[in-house]
Amino acid sequence: MSFNGEIVAGSLLIRESRSVAELLLLGLGPKAVHERVSADNSLQKRSPATARRQTNLILARLQGLDKRFLTMIVSGSQELATQALFAAAIKHNRFLGDFVGKVVCAHWRTYKPALTKLDWNSFFEECAAIDPEITKWTETTHAKIRQVVFRILAEAKVIESTRSLRLIPFALLPELKRLLRDKDEWYVLRCLEALS
Repeated sequence: MSFNGEIVAGSLLIRESRSVAELLLLGLGPKAVHERVSADNSLQKRSPATARRQTNLILARLQGLDKRFLTMIVSGSQELATQALFAAAIKHNRFLGDFVGKVVCAHWRTYKPALTKLDWNSFFEECAAIDPEITKWTETTHAKIRQVVFRILAEAKVIESTRSLRLIPFALLPELKRLLRDKDEWYVLRCLEALS
């Protein structure tokens, strides 16, 4: 897990992730997944470059997850699939995980009803102190990462919308909680439980 800008390729991509997870459950490797996505246009993207970029992001999030996790994404309810993808995204990208674990959770503890762009900017500065490489990123990249993180929070039903940034109660589903415990995903579990 690292601070990486790869998250700009897309938010949770729920429908697309379900398609890729289904291919992984069939036993296809990354190359075969790319070939199938390209041949079938299963992500339904206008540009092959966009489909490739999003497939790379989804594979990075899903690879290494066991079959129970992938099955939740493919066959679970919309809420379960969304929460499982949120957990996978937190595991994959430290920006998202640390923002949830530090900033969003602090807002819940202190009864602040909404996030602000200032919260993100302060958080980004803290990240830059840990990893000075991110200070080399353009302002456009910085803004896009913020936009995608807020979109993920809205899709995961942590905030009401990307416009209001108002926090809403989040209830971690018990079957996902059990699986995260079984797989020793303590960082992800701490982030998600702190939202409850």
